[in-house]
Amino acid sequence: MKQHRLAAAVALVTLVLAGCDNHSSVELKTPAQKASYGIGLNMGKSLAQEGMDDLDSKAVAQGIEDAVGKKPQKLKDDELVEAFAALQKRAEERMTKMNAEAEASGKKFLEENGKKEGVVTTASGLQYQIIKKADGPQPKPTDVVTVHYEGKLTDGTVFDSSIERGSPIDLPVSGVIPGWVEGLQLMHVGEKVKLFIPADLAYGAQSPSPKIPANSVLVFDLELLAIKDPAKADQEPAAADADKAEAADKADKAASK
Repeated sequence: MKQHRLAAAVALVTLVLAGCDNHSSVELKTPAQKASYGIGLNMGKSLAQEGMDDLDSKAVAQGIEDAVGKKPQKLKDDELVEAFAALQKRAEERMTKMNAEAEASGKKFLEENGKKEGVVTTASGLQYQIIKKADGPQPKPTDVVTVHYEGKLTDGTVFDSSIERGSPIDLPVSGVIPGWVEGLQLMHVGEKVKLFIPADLAYGAQSPSPKIPANSVLVFDLELLAIKDPAKADQEPAAADADKAEAADKADKAASK
């Protein structure tokens, strides 16, 4: 987290804090008021995730008031730089600790999970369990497949689900995280499996979204519904274009009568 990012985040949040000492006086009617609240809410969540939960709202409001009123700064620039550096260091230390804890927790989970009946561990460290066996074809790296899935953290928290949306998705086998690339090629059409994906086969030390912390082991309920036929997939756009041309031709003939 850079100093200017931290300063900007604090400034945005404090614009809301400065006017919200009395929450009953805050109105959220106009688009500008709602957007202002949204800025404060989003930045507040961001700061909380980075461990910035001990900001002094009165001091923040004072800083805004001094800046808007063009009053002398109560702290020199070098003091502010030092303070931001301290917060940045604290945030980095906190993130390092969280990443280490997540890595250790994930390793323990996989060690224990690998001992369960029906769970297979591959050479890469991917674990899978067949829930419903089938004898359909297996996809190749170059295929596009249709799947239903639900992704969870090891504590059971759902972060994404095509099942909840009620709509399966098409995706290229080689265009997903490594754990899926390997897992999909182990499956047969019609099968349902549970994948337990180590962090290094998922997103590693990166956090792709607030719902998925860094170094997370991911658990997926995955159903392989179909392997798309490349020939049919290529023909569909052409057929659609032909239908459109035919419809346009009929419309032209009707208009000329």
